[in-house]
This record gives sequence, C-alpha cells and structure tokens, in this order.
Amino acid sequence: MLVRDGADGPEIFLQRRVGAMAFAAGMTVFPGGGVDPSDGTADIAWAGPEPAWWAQRFATTEARAKALVCAAVRETFEECGVLLAGPTADSVVSETTGYRDARGRLERRELTLASFLADEKLVLRADLLRPWANWITPVIEPRRYDTRFFVAVLPEGQRADGATSEAAEVRWSTPAEALARWRSGVDVLLPPTWSQLVALGEFRSTADILAAQRAIDPILPVLSDLDGEQLLSFPGNHRYFADLPDAGRLRGSVRP
Repeated sequence: MLVRDGADGPEIFLQRRVGAMAFAAGMTVFPGGGVDPSDGTADIAWAGPEPAWWAQRFATTEARAKALVCAAVRETFEECGVLLAGPTADSVVSETTGYRDARGRLERRELTLASFLADEKLVLRADLLRPWANWITPVIEPRRYDTRFFVAVLPEGQRADGATSEAAEVRWSTPAEALARWRSGVDVLLPPTWSQLVALGEFRSTADILAAQRAIDPILPVLSDLDGEQLLSFPGNHRYFADLPDAGRLRGSVRP
C-alpha cells in the first residue's frame, strides 16, 4: 500500500485490474503480486530491519520473510514504477525513468531483483516498508493466497504510474473517497482491500501510519450465517455487507 500526504490527509495509490486477470478481474486493489522463486535466495545489499525481524512480525521463517520483503519491493517497482532502493543505506533514488528497461525485464521475468540492484549498485531499503496485515483466501476458493500487506510512503521525487499490463486505471485517493466510490458502485473492493482502507482512514498523516504498531493476526474468512444468509465472516463483515452495493448480487460471491 503506497501512501502520500495530501490536502485532505493521507492518499493511497489504487489500481483497477484489467478484466482479463485470472483473479480479482476488474477489482480496485493495491499494487502487488506473488513471490518469485528468486526473491528468497537473492543476495541483496539490504538496509533496515533484517529478515529475522520481519519473520517475527509476519509469523514466518526468515527465508520466507526475506522473500516477502523482496517481492514487495520488486512488485511495487514493476506495477507502478516506485523503487524502494537507493545508492546508499540512507538514500533513495529520486526518480526511476532511467530504469524503465529494467522494469520491463523484471516484469517479464528476464531479470531478477538481485541482479538489477547489483547492476545498478543499489541498496534495498527495507526500512521504508512497514508490515500491516495478513489475509488468507477462504478455503472455498479455487485460487488461494496467503497475502501479507505492507505500507510505504511514496519517496520524494518519485511518481507512481499505471504503466503495467495489469492495470486498466490508476489514481490516488483518500480512504474516504475510495470507500465512497465503492458504496456508490463505481469501484469493487474485496474485503481485504476494504479493511485496509478503513484502517488507513483512521490516520491523519503518513507519519502516523508509519508509526503505527500493528498486531498482525492472520485473517481467514469463513462462511457463516448472517441474518439467514451464508456469508463470509471476517472482522467488520457486518459493516462491509451493510454498505456493499447491489448486495443481493454480490453477497454470495464475495472473496478476498
């Protein structure tokens, strides 16, 4: 979740996925993607909390934690051109247009994150990320994911864009604006996205977001009875379904 300070408080970078995607087609989401096999074995110059710290926060192994952080940095760069890395452990690149070719090669899996950072003599800035949440796809779904959410502030001088084959539309929005668009039926938000926007809406600045101490407990939605209907149960589900547009059409198929 990429955030920046705006006139009305923190803004979040959102993408509407193209209709041809195998999962969450047409949904409004945060940038992200899967862990690549090379992410966990990468020999990378690293600044910030070590994998052991991330492993404790996300309740996983150090190897998996390292892969998750590397995937977060790589996917953020691939999907919106924002690079959480710099020439030194306390600096970050001010713009990324010079890495356009490498970005495309990363997205096509012709280049690994480790090779890219090494070639450009860049240090991965794990300290620019914060762990935020962990959602697991319900067992009823044919495609299942164990998703870790991170948050990072847009580095000064960099610009998030929509130059990815996976996004049909991108925009910056306050949580309130994004939730209003969802309630009006303009956008479709799956429960995990909705939940993070609700949480981010509680903060008045990006500094407050980065300073937040989050308790990260895995959330696995399960089917339960709500007012005589079989609906997914997760924190805040009553509020989600109460505000869900065209609830009769979507209630039976809501999924993270």
